[in-house]
Amino acid sequence: MSSNFQAGRKIEIIPVSGFRGIGKFIDVPWQLFADDPVWVPPLRLERRLHLSRFNPYFKHAQWQGWIACQDNQPVGRISAQIDELHRERYGTDTGHFGMLESIRDEAVFSHLIQVAESWLIDHGAYQITGPFNFSINQECGLLVQGFDTPPVFMMPYSPEWYAGLLEQNGYRPCRDLLAYWLKTDFEPPSAMQAIDRKYQHQIRVRPLQRSRFNEEIEIMRDIFNDAWSDNWGFVPFTKEEFAELGSSLRWLVPDEFIQIAEMDGVPVAFMAVLPNLNEVLPALNGKLFPFGLFRLISKLKSGLITTGRVPLMGVRRQFHNTLPGIALAFKVIDAPRKFIKSRGIGHVELSWILEDNQSMRTILEKIGGREYKRYRIYEKTLA
Repeated sequence: MSSNFQAGRKIEIIPVSGFRGIGKFIDVPWQLFADDPVWVPPLRLERRLHLSRFNPYFKHAQWQGWIACQDNQPVGRISAQIDELHRERYGTDTGHFGMLESIRDEAVFSHLIQVAESWLIDHGAYQITGPFNFSINQECGLLVQGFDTPPVFMMPYSPEWYAGLLEQNGYRPCRDLLAYWLKTDFEPPSAMQAIDRKYQHQIRVRPLQRSRFNEEIEIMRDIFNDAWSDNWGFVPFTKEEFAELGSSLRWLVPDEFIQIAEMDGVPVAFMAVLPNLNEVLPALNGKLFPFGLFRLISKLKSGLITTGRVPLMGVRRQFHNTLPGIALAFKVIDAPRKFIKSRGIGHVELSWILEDNQSMRTILEKIGGREYKRYRIYEKTLA
């Protein structure tokens, strides 16, 4: 974290607008974290698209961002957003904050929180949760444990002292999200193998069929929305949002990295594995051009990326807390292992998992997974 700023100086909060304003908003983390060895710089082009009108999230949501400055130098940023899909499920007074970055200064941090809260109040929000960048289906949560290693691809990073400053501003813990670390050469326990054998004639696991890619993506979206629909904070993926995610999967992963399980011929579970691009991104420093894209593709094809992440997994609700459900979860976790290992990936992160999702945590711990990072969602009721 940069320490070139002094507490007590005048703080200016600047609303983000226009192409140049969004560019400055995107650049803030570079000015705060450039010397932090654990921070991973995102791709500026990806962030630009994420904040643009082309992001399908904005078909049902709106946002505003702000940059905090001292002596004309950025010292923090924040966003506030209203999601109509969230309001349909949880009430018309809900709102979120996110994109929160700040120097270690109580006044800067508080000014950012206050401006986001004021905007949310003006938009009828009194139940505030976050951080979300922008929704629960994207990066979310404040890192509260596991600061010693960099985040994996599409997971957030925050300094250790953010939580304390957020709580000083009246926020309280709401839900914890866990990240598990798993070796790809795990040995399935005998009980898991027995359950697997019991349903081996009913369950078929297959890789993604690229020739019918759009149909496969829609199958996965339907399973995911059903599987997660009873979970805390759930907001369904729209068809456009999941299709956008699918376009990323299309060029990032081989078919075998995505496994779909069928029960008696009907798709009921799936899992997707991503190579951990955060192994490559520090060297790119946010730039794809002129040579970053070549470097990224060569790393992907050469098998030099040694870790991965499971960002998407789901088993239909009808199988939750049942033996067939355990078999389905195990099979989609186990199915891609041989291929993933052949591509040089020795460990994967499974993230994120709600702390109270005990059934999934038990499965992961039985095959050798360990909780190694913890993210926290905070909440506040505004009077």
